[in-house]
Amino acid sequence: MVGSGRSFNQKGFLNKLDDIDGYIISDVESFPNIKFWIINKSDVIKWWKKGDLNATTKISRAKILKLLEE
Repeated sequence: MVGSGRSFNQKGFLNKLDDIDGYIISDVESFPNIKFWIINKSDVIKWWKKGDLNATTKISRAKILKLLEE
């Protein structure tokens, strides 16, 4: 929900979650053997409600790796 010239829109973020099953993310730091994870939207909603995602849903590499370990 962010991009060039746009700011975070919480309602749009939550509406988008209604329309998707989840996300696929990757860690390019291990290139050329790139690790990836499939994250269910239920996990994203849980992290959002617990405050694990900041107000704009941006998250650091270290933080997401920690959440993925849990």
